[in-house]
Amino acid sequence: MLSILLENPLLVLFLVAAVGYPLGRIKIRGSSLGVAAVLFVGLAMGSLHPELKLPEIVYVLGLALFVYTIGLSSGPAFVASLKREGIRNNALIIGMLLVAAGLVVGAQRLLGFKGTVTAGLFAGSLTNTPALAGALETIKHIASPELRELLLAEPVVGYSVAYPMGVMGVVLAISLVQKLWNVDYGEEGKRLRLAGTASEALRSMTVRIAWPGAGRHTVAELARHEKWDVIFGRIRRGDSYLLTGPQVRFQPGDLVTAVGTETELRRVAAFLGEVSEEEITVDRSEYDYRRIFVSNPRVAGRQLGELNLFENYGATVTRVRRGDDDFLPHDDMVLELGDRVRVVTHRDHMAEVTAFFGDSYRAVSEVDILTFSLGLALGLLLGIIPIPLPGGITLKLGFAGGPLIVALILGTIGRSGSMVWSLPYSANMTLRQIGLVLFLAGVGTRAGYGFVTTLAKGGGLAIFAAGAVVTCLTALATLWIGHKLMKIPMSILIGMVAGLQTQPAVLGYALEQTGNDLPNIGYASVYPVATISKILIVQILLTMLM
Repeated sequence: MLSILLENPLLVLFLVAAVGYPLGRIKIRGSSLGVAAVLFVGLAMGSLHPELKLPEIVYVLGLALFVYTIGLSSGPAFVASLKREGIRNNALIIGMLLVAAGLVVGAQRLLGFKGTVTAGLFAGSLTNTPALAGALETIKHIASPELRELLLAEPVVGYSVAYPMGVMGVVLAISLVQKLWNVDYGEEGKRLRLAGTASEALRSMTVRIAWPGAGRHTVAELARHEKWDVIFGRIRRGDSYLLTGPQVRFQPGDLVTAVGTETELRRVAAFLGEVSEEEITVDRSEYDYRRIFVSNPRVAGRQLGELNLFENYGATVTRVRRGDDDFLPHDDMVLELGDRVRVVTHRDHMAEVTAFFGDSYRAVSEVDILTFSLGLALGLLLGIIPIPLPGGITLKLGFAGGPLIVALILGTIGRSGSMVWSLPYSANMTLRQIGLVLFLAGVGTRAGYGFVTTLAKGGGLAIFAAGAVVTCLTALATLWIGHKLMKIPMSILIGMVAGLQTQPAVLGYALEQTGNDLPNIGYASVYPVATISKILIVQILLTMLM
């Protein structure tokens, strides 16, 4: 059986995925490893033989796919977070990385590790391959030719022994604190109203206009002055119907449908009149509504206000569904391929509006290979470009940092002329999941034998224990300071911890715990700074300790 596995790496890949994925769904006392279990199955598989490992291209491809798709979907939220708490969040991450560096130096003084092993220990306990690559690049420049090959192997030893606990330790830390603090991720998701995230569930309500002054102001003026966050739909005035537009004026006695959160709708109803039990949406003889897929590339990547739907078609979008979440549309909301918009318009215009948005499920299931490949190629190119820094240090963002930064930029831009950079939601999620599994299986099988072998040798246990302490203390300190002192919501904070580790497996675990996309925001907001900081710190450690 072993010989069959050695000769068939594709069989190994899918066997690791097939065993690891269902194992990750097994819950013990309410917690599970999730997709991170693929990594541990890969470690077990790789430990069977030194040559039983997947080709390097497998995990590199998986890593690039995962971070690129994360960046595309998180771009707008990343930019929004920088405007609010970005500086604070990144300051926390940099501070915690310096704490981790201090812990590593303390372990080196206490246990007598070589400087090269200590650098690998730092990179492994924080699970950062670009940092390891930076350490190896530094050794090539400062080591003498006769010692170079020997020294290049030592950071890899420290990295491979510390790496598995660098994943498992953070997962355990998150699992521990969310139980101790009784974190309710569902409630957090309802309270948070960050860009690109789901908030409180939307509902519709019929309001009877009773305020005598309603006719003195347009709907746009009222909404702006009272800061209402609702969308008005059709109006029944006497026996006739009309659609609410920005310049429409309500009249006493009107029945108006409004869409928003329960709290906001009650506030609007109390101001304008009262809640009515009549359902005017039942009559669809003149005005109708339906959900339409956004599949037209000319619509995707554009703000809703640019489409001039009311002026051109007499239509209003009352909800936008992205994935499993409904969002209240605003003029500055950027539509994405795969969105489902709920449109209200006259029956005579419905076919025209449907054609405008596209409404092709097949189209939104496909990937634009040109823009996807071009964007990913730009990211990989950025990752391999050496960036010179003071002190003779050269920085490379690697196959993770480069694609992520480019994807964040392209995801924020949305489109360039006729080129749409974003992916349909379903395609993004599929590629993301495939990339994560490829990465975990590849890294696990490649590190498995070295991990077990080094652990069995003298000193291996000390490296493992030191890495576990660095990982767990750093993660716990970040969670405690971030949540208890800085009041960062746990849904975002555990994504930030995954970004601190620059670890997709931890992000996958965080996403499964919360059941929403909030961890992606925390991850994307700190990942670039964490990656660059770790590359610099590991090279400084080498310069100090060698």
